[in-house]
Amino acid sequence: MIPSLLSKDTIVALATASGHGAIAIIRLSGPQAISIVQGVFKGKNLQQQPSHTLHFGTIRDEERILDEVVVSLFKAPASYTKEDVVEVSCHGSPYITEQLLKLFLQKGARLAEPGEFTKRAFLNGQFDLAQAEAVADLIASDSALTHQVAMKQMRGGFSQEIKALRAQLIHFASMIELELDFSEEDVEFADRTALRKLISQLQRLITDLLQSFEMGNVLKNGVPTVIAGKPNAGKSTLLNALLNEEKAIVSEIPGTTRDVIEDEALLGGIRFRFIDTAGLRETLDTVEAIGVARTKEQLKKAALVLYLFDLSSTTPTQLQEELAALEMPQVPYLLLANKKDLATPAQIREFSGMENVVFLSAGTKEGMEDLKHTLLEQVHDNEAMTGDRTIVTNLRHYQSLQQTSDTLAEVQQGLDNGLTGDWLAADIRRCLFFLGQITGEITTDDLLDNIFTKFCIGK
Repeated sequence: MIPSLLSKDTIVALATASGHGAIAIIRLSGPQAISIVQGVFKGKNLQQQPSHTLHFGTIRDEERILDEVVVSLFKAPASYTKEDVVEVSCHGSPYITEQLLKLFLQKGARLAEPGEFTKRAFLNGQFDLAQAEAVADLIASDSALTHQVAMKQMRGGFSQEIKALRAQLIHFASMIELELDFSEEDVEFADRTALRKLISQLQRLITDLLQSFEMGNVLKNGVPTVIAGKPNAGKSTLLNALLNEEKAIVSEIPGTTRDVIEDEALLGGIRFRFIDTAGLRETLDTVEAIGVARTKEQLKKAALVLYLFDLSSTTPTQLQEELAALEMPQVPYLLLANKKDLATPAQIREFSGMENVVFLSAGTKEGMEDLKHTLLEQVHDNEAMTGDRTIVTNLRHYQSLQQTSDTLAEVQQGLDNGLTGDWLAADIRRCLFFLGQITGEITTDDLLDNIFTKFCIGK
C-alpha cells in the first residue's frame, strides 16, 4: 500500500461498454460506496448484508423510479480494489445509465479516472504493477495466445520470476552493506565467488526474457507474414483467399500491385498480419520500382515469408535462381506452388521432393486448408508459443530488464577490477531499482499516471 497516493474519494463509472445493450453495470468503489447506493436503493438494507451477495430492488430519485436493478455487494477487503465495491446492474439504456450516474454523483461520488479501479487495487496491495498492466493486456487480447500470455502475467507468473531475481540480489546487497559496517576489520560476508555465479545466472535469465520480447511483439501485433514472388504469381489472389474478401486488385497485367497491402486474419487462435507486396522483378517503371524496393524492406522485417511461384510455368532451377536473388535474411519461409489446377502431373512431381512446399490454387482455393494448417505448424514449432516460458510483451518491462542487464555487467566488471564493497553495493542497488520498477516496488506518480491513464474508464 502507498498511502500518499491513495484517495479517500468514492469513485463511480460505467463498467460496461457505452451504447444500447441488454444490461449495463455501474461500479462504485470507496468508503461511501455502500451508503451512497443505499441512499437511493429501495430494497434490503445493503449495509446489513454480507459481502458477495446480490439484491434486487429499485433505484429512486426521490419518489421517481429510475430503474429496477440488481446490486452486487463486495465488502472490503474482499473486493477487486480491496475497498467497498458496489456494482449496479441496470437495463442497458444510455438514458438510464446517464440518470443513475448523475444520481450517484449528486450523492457524493465522483467520476473515476481511466484505470482508477485497477490503480486502487494496485495501491491497496491486491496485485503488483506488472499484474495490473496485464489486466489491460487481457482486455485487449484478441487471440488465444495473447489471452494466454496476459492471463499468465495477471496471475503473477512474470512477477514471480522478477521477485525471485530481486530476492537473490537483496541477499547479496545486505551482506555487502554489512561488510561496510565492519570496514575497519577487513571482513567479507558476501562470498565474491558466489556473487559471480549469481550474476551469471541472472544474466542468462534476463537475456532469455529480453529475447522473448520479439516474440511478445509478434503475439500482440500479429505474426508479420510477407507474401512475395514474381509478378502474376497470384499473390493478391492468395491474400484475398486468406482474408475471405476482395482486399487486393487482381489482374492478369503484371505489376498491378505497386504498394504494400496489409490486413489481418485469425487462424487457429493466432493473429497473422498478411502483407501483399509488389512483384519482384527488374523494372524501368519508377512507381513499380519503388514498390519492389518496399517489398525487399518488408522481407527484412518479416517473421514468416510465403514465397509464391507459378507451378505451371516455373522450373525448380528457375525457383532456386529466384530465391538466390532475393538475398533473404534468416527468416522462416514456405514455398507456395500456386496454380496447381493449371499444372501437369509432371510439373507437380518436379517439386514434390522439395522441403517446405505447399501445393495450392489460390484462385479455386484448393489447398488453402493445407496452407493454413502449415502456417499454424510454423508458429507452434516455436517453443515460446507453446511452452510454459515467460514472454515479455511490455516495452516498459523490456527497458527495465535491459537496464538491469547493463548494470549487472557493471557489477561483474567491478568484481573483475576488485572494486570495494561500497561501489559494488551501489551498482547492486541500481539493479534492485530497475527490477523494482517492473513490479511497482519502486514507483513514481508520473509512472503510475502514464500506465493507468491508458486503461478504459471503469476498469
